[in-house]
Amino acid sequence: MKRIRRSRRGFTLIELLVVILIISMLAGFVAPNVLKRLGKAKTDLARPRMALIENAIKSFEFDCGRLPDESEGGLEALVATEAPPGLEDKWNGPYLKRSQLLDPWGREYLYLSEGQVNVGSFDLICLGADGQEGGEGENADIVND
Repeated sequence: MKRIRRSRRGFTLIELLVVILIISMLAGFVAPNVLKRLGKAKTDLARPRMALIENAIKSFEFDCGRLPDESEGGLEALVATEAPPGLEDKWNGPYLKRSQLLDPWGREYLYLSEGQVNVGSFDLICLGADGQEGGEGENADIVND
């Protein structure tokens, strides 16, 4: 009697289940670390963007002799294509692009011309990931120095 040899092709169901289990375990360990680093990266990116806006505010102040006024739109004066009233001969803008006024979460920075944290200067505030005042970790508020 002759034996017929079959070549084995494909994987068994158990082999596939083992591979899926290993991949899901690796994803379970890696995913939280990746998401945690992504949140920290956005928090770390908020300060350099804030520094860019601070420099634009200081350029506006140097050119115009005063800080952007909150009653005239605050930070909008930095992206305007026309000078604020009474500053036509001094204004040298626009100082920023509109997209540069957004924090890493897509919200505008808060601007206070009368600083509460930086007394005698201005405050620039990012409300963090949650967009609410206060918070901890990546939800913490970030204020300019």
